[in-house]
Amino acid sequence: MFSTIVVGTDGSQTARRAVAVAAGLARRFDAHLHLVYGYRNPAAGPLEEGRVDDSGPVLAGPATTRWQEASEAVLAEALADPALEGVRTQGHSVAGGAPEVIMAVAERTGADLIVVGNRGMHGGRLSQDSVPEAVAHGAPCHVLIAKTT
Repeated sequence: MFSTIVVGTDGSQTARRAVAVAAGLARRFDAHLHLVYGYRNPAAGPLEEGRVDDSGPVLAGPATTRWQEASEAVLAEALADPALEGVRTQGHSVAGGAPEVIMAVAERTGADLIVVGNRGMHGGRLSQDSVPEAVAHGAPCHVLIAKTT
């Protein structure tokens, strides 16, 4: 049913739970799993802040390198999680906001499913910065909001 799954991570405990859910689905459907970390680029100007770019740093400079390196370290730790054993995976460290980055990678990879955790969703009220809400409303494919909190 699913051949390509995208899951966002920020290294938090709730993100690890979402990755575990996505890994279980990837294993069940023999799908390729893409782990995505969207990092903010503090050196970017106001017009570039939301730009999605995984071809390298948005701007050259020490701040960009530090933020990208931190993102890549989070991804490396996530990719080493035993829950991913036996699952075909690929990491994406991308400059931009988490929802935009997750949806851009899903579109680029032809994903059939995005998995996000429910952090940011509180009953009938949603946080203004809710990643699951933004992804659910703008995704190019199915979205599974995993109970991670």
